[in-house]
Amino acid sequence: MTRMIKPTLFATALLSAALAGPAFAQDAALKGKTVAFVPTSLGYDLTDGWNAMVGKQLQALGIKWVVRDPNWSTDAGAQAITALISEKPDVLLVQNPDIQSYARLLKRAEDAGIRVVQVNMRSAANTSAFVGADWVGIGETMAKAVVAKCGKGTGKSGKVSIVQGVLTAAASTFQMKGVENVLAKSPEIKVVSKQAADWDASKARAVTDTTLKQNPDLCGVIGFWDGQDTGAAAAIREAKRQGDVFLVTNGGAAMTGCNNVGNGNFSAYMTYNVKQQSDEIVAVVKDLLTKPKPAAMVNKVTPVTVIDKASLRPDSCWNLADVRK
Repeated sequence: MTRMIKPTLFATALLSAALAGPAFAQDAALKGKTVAFVPTSLGYDLTDGWNAMVGKQLQALGIKWVVRDPNWSTDAGAQAITALISEKPDVLLVQNPDIQSYARLLKRAEDAGIRVVQVNMRSAANTSAFVGADWVGIGETMAKAVVAKCGKGTGKSGKVSIVQGVLTAAASTFQMKGVENVLAKSPEIKVVSKQAADWDASKARAVTDTTLKQNPDLCGVIGFWDGQDTGAAAAIREAKRQGDVFLVTNGGAAMTGCNNVGNGNFSAYMTYNVKQQSDEIVAVVKDLLTKPKPAAMVNKVTPVTVIDKASLRPDSCWNLADVRK
């Protein structure tokens, strides 16, 4: 008679690990690692979304999640990054306020063995990875939408205002490049105002109010961020031009953006979905923590999705309250 041998707990654990394969080994290698995040500021949908979604996923893997909030201060952000270089997290996620301010610090971090992922806003420095929006593509998509509403054959004035963000920010620079790519082929479009609102809704409101008064037949406004462009929408609404002036903007597909499409504040909303970006950030972080340093900078660019009243659905945007549950 053959005697049955009951497997030991150790043997069972080994068998389970073998069956789990590489995924088990990867998850085990992640535990105890540290990932730090330095946004431009917390307190708005993009950064709060990344903080909630990326932080939740990484913490579930046993990774320590550290956030340093500069509260819109570039100097405070530089100090936070400098301190983190000394603390040596395994991966540093940074949302650059502009192209130059953090470039040397990011290189120092990489030289110190810290893998740096630039989030949505690039700097002049090449680091391990970038995950973010296709800013040139967004600029082109916004400009094409305005040309379709204000250009040849529409019977409209062709007058357009461009409300930029911070001029030195990568998001502004590359969006402007995309807009110019399209408008160069549409000579009937007349840019009557091109001003920076510095990501500030009150400035966007003032700029748009002045432009509307100077150009009563203004046809379109191209704004560079939805949080800022609620101000432009307010100026259009106060001038009783809502539905007449075509306002196009972009953002991370938070519910506030979709609400502004639904209520007519935004005519079209070009999105880079923060939920998708967060999943991509987590995947990149896992690779950086478990694989050799990439030979070249990894680029994960989020595709552009256009949301207007015709395409708006209940699930077109995400809700921060739901994400935080």
